[in-house]
Amino acid sequence: MTFSICRNRPFPHGQPNAGRSCLILLLVLISLILPVSVSYAADSVVVLMYHRFGDSRYPTTNIQLAQFEAHIAELKNGPYTVLPVPEILRRQRAGEDLPDRTVGITIDDAYLSVYTEAWPRLRDAGLPFTLFASTDPIDRAYEDIMTWDQMRELAAAGVTIGAHSASHLHMPDYSDQRARDEIAQSNERFRKELGITPTLFAYPYGESGSAINDVVADSGYIAAFGQHSGAFDALYNQFDLPRFPLNEKYGDMGRFKTAINALALPVIDLTPDNTVITGTNPPAMGFTLSKPMKRAVDISCFLSHEGKAAVENLGDIRFEIRVETPFSGGRTRLNCTMPGWGDDAGRWYWFGRQFYVGKSG
Repeated sequence: MTFSICRNRPFPHGQPNAGRSCLILLLVLISLILPVSVSYAADSVVVLMYHRFGDSRYPTTNIQLAQFEAHIAELKNGPYTVLPVPEILRRQRAGEDLPDRTVGITIDDAYLSVYTEAWPRLRDAGLPFTLFASTDPIDRAYEDIMTWDQMRELAAAGVTIGAHSASHLHMPDYSDQRARDEIAQSNERFRKELGITPTLFAYPYGESGSAINDVVADSGYIAAFGQHSGAFDALYNQFDLPRFPLNEKYGDMGRFKTAINALALPVIDLTPDNTVITGTNPPAMGFTLSKPMKRAVDISCFLSHEGKAAVENLGDIRFEIRVETPFSGGRTRLNCTMPGWGDDAGRWYWFGRQFYVGKSG
């Protein structure tokens, strides 16, 4: 089928207004001739994120051991398939279907409790995971951080080791060159101590943006993760992938089941392009669905600083989020959800982003 409507209208990086309007119109036309989607499970993945385990001094980054053990039991006994994160990404890139309710497990920062509490439980349950580590804290032998010997033990046992910068840097606040230097330093330490160069990256604090995404991509990583909630599919930006953060407050079984049963809201054409806010604040925000969805009229969006936001539906598949309050300094999270139906009744389609107002914002 040939569409002349968008002929000779290139879509360069940033999607200019003409290109965006053309894309929306094209998708509207397609929605008139294609059946409404029934399920999106074959291409949808949830990745979880933990930090500390059984360390009640830091409740915002800690998961209680009873909570964690309940999570493991649910993953083992429920209708879930836990795969290594690199294997999940490989299958998505290859266009292979994934089992419904595919889940990946990640842990950030290489705290000592990963070695003493999380790893023994995950190992005994046969659940693979990825550990993202910053190298400076290991080199400095902080009391609460794993040692290189412990890192080697995990790597030898098959744990995927990912990069997390050298110093756990607020990356958007520094130059691209500083980010490259941090990555190069981190990679050199991993090569020397573990004999590997990580292929996965996690942004410290989940803070990134277009420039940092490009630096990480150009540095040879195949994907990078933030700390914004949501499921993802193969269309998502591979250098701004979401994860569901879990801690004492947001680690109860109800929330956990909601997260691991989530489905990716199939979004494209995101506004703004850059999650680092340096100009108009609040920014214009929106997204386009890549396919018509039966319950799109029920999409709701929430902002961490404002609560429920007004959502305007433009032509069934384009949604604009109207915000009145400027984003304050630091991180602001957006969560948009839509209820499932049919075979997916009781589940939620979930899309999130994390915005950052830095030193120059």
